[in-house]
Amino acid sequence: MQLNTKNFKTDLPSGLVVFLVALPLCLGIALASGAPFFSGIISGITGGIVIGLLSNSQLSVSGPAAGLAALVLGAITTIGDFRLFLCAVLIAGILQVLMGIGKMGGIANYIPSSVIKGMLTSIGILIVAKQIPHAFGYDKDEKGNITELLPYGSENMHEFLQPLQHIEMGVTLICIISIVIMLLWEKPAIKKRLPFIPGALVAVIAAILINQLWISTGSILAVQNEHLVQIKAASTPAEFLGFFTFPDFSGFVDSKIIVYGFAIAIIASLETLLSIEAIDNLDPERRVTNTNRELVAQGIGNAVAGLIGGLPITSVIVRSSANVNAGAKSKLSAVFHGLLLLVSVILIPSLLNKIPLSALAAILLLTGYKLAKPAVFTQTVKNGRFQYIPFFVTVIVIIAIDLFGVVPAVSGKGLLIGVIAGIVAAFGAILHGNLKNSYFFHKEKHHEGDLIKIHLSEEVSFLNKAAIRETLDQLPKNATVTIDASNTTYIDFDVLELIKEFRDIKAPIKNINSKLVGFKEKYQIENELNVQSVH
Repeated sequence: MQLNTKNFKTDLPSGLVVFLVALPLCLGIALASGAPFFSGIISGITGGIVIGLLSNSQLSVSGPAAGLAALVLGAITTIGDFRLFLCAVLIAGILQVLMGIGKMGGIANYIPSSVIKGMLTSIGILIVAKQIPHAFGYDKDEKGNITELLPYGSENMHEFLQPLQHIEMGVTLICIISIVIMLLWEKPAIKKRLPFIPGALVAVIAAILINQLWISTGSILAVQNEHLVQIKAASTPAEFLGFFTFPDFSGFVDSKIIVYGFAIAIIASLETLLSIEAIDNLDPERRVTNTNRELVAQGIGNAVAGLIGGLPITSVIVRSSANVNAGAKSKLSAVFHGLLLLVSVILIPSLLNKIPLSALAAILLLTGYKLAKPAVFTQTVKNGRFQYIPFFVTVIVIIAIDLFGVVPAVSGKGLLIGVIAGIVAAFGAILHGNLKNSYFFHKEKHHEGDLIKIHLSEEVSFLNKAAIRETLDQLPKNATVTIDASNTTYIDFDVLELIKEFRDIKAPIKNINSKLVGFKEKYQIENELNVQSVH
């Protein structure tokens, strides 16, 4: 928990940079999550100070994550009570602590990368879809489903593009300008000259100035209060403390809340572990984070966030990479960024309330696009079917649950269901490949009296039994068959019995000359020839 004060010269400026990156993201993710703006700031503060002090990672920065926005939005909408939702966050934190104590920090290693990539891509698609209303100034998306934007039932087809029919020109212009600014800021000419000023912050400041100009000139483009950030301003410390929201502990006996707690814990842990791995690779000093301790730190942070009204927290790659690029040396920078967030929400809430929601929507639109850009799809397809099948299954299941409201009883948990579906698909693809590769079948001739060689693979399990039986049953009469186990380290008992049955019963009936090669003594099956097979 000790901070390295020797790094003040590098870590305090880095903390300032991370604060400038985190502030608009905290507000934007709260917007995407359908939660109070103050809850996003609380999570940023907690992620910086609490997790920053407890974490073993020197460069990772935690806060509310875009990767959980879709899940949180669905949870808040389904539960219908923010205080009950906080109970789910608290449960998630407790579960993460238990996962860390149970040394489950390596859990991400058991999730196929194609499934994780599919989850992140789905999140990107959902973020983009859910920010369209805020980009146009048409906030009809009450339930958090994409279908809220589309006509169904008795509605008229002209309502298909309802957001386009209710455009607030000022709101939309600010969104477009913000996107253009952020894209220009990515250009090398600007990025090299102003490396420590994030484009998102520039876009937010520009949006505030443009809207204030419209307001002062009485322009019809002026963005109204309902399309601006709304954070309560406190006149006294006691009033500020009254802004915090505490959980409804009755949620601890509600199965729906508990399930959401599990879902948040699993997704948040995966996102954190992936981020930690990426940041460790970026660390110039090549320090390695203890992932079990990180889960405990994240769990305590989420428990604290749940107790005082915050959103779920993860280690965030955007903040963390900004921290590394700014030259941070230790976790002092993460703690300092949390303190700056606390100061900002106390001293300048009136300035924060001038931020147009469409500027935050612009940040999230680009964030979503980066997660789900076309290059992700093309590269995954190039990697082969064992990669793209689990990827597309994950994406399709998650989007289908959100788009069509599939399985309403678990609405909002599409991420978890999609990940499970992707893992099943990955397992199925591997199983299919294993079934096909249990042996190598080679025919040297193609008529009665064939000379046939069957080479068993390194491992032959009971799952291969059906395929081997089918091959042996279809062998032609009068053939000479050699079954070679020279390179095999494991053969299932059922498969051995199948081979014995073929040799002793089925082969003689079809006048097949069967020869067994390379079977080890432990298999208790006699070799017909004492030679090694050549592939």
